[in-house]
Amino acid sequence: MRGVVESFDDRRGDGVLRSEDGARLYFHCVDIADGSRHLDVGVRVRATRHVGLLGRDEAVELETI
Repeated sequence: MRGVVESFDDRRGDGVLRSEDGARLYFHCVDIADGSRHLDVGVRVRATRHVGLLGRDEAVELETI
């Protein structure tokens, strides 16, 4: 799936991705594929949708495009 980083909190290391279908998906910095631990708001990414430990949809394997 593809989307745009809607928010990112450097202190907590997590953010929200808005997918092309309008879904809001949580992600954590450890799921950024290049290991950078930061994504700027507005950056377009490709990611995989995954059901996380809390049962919510999350974005993993995030790559900038």
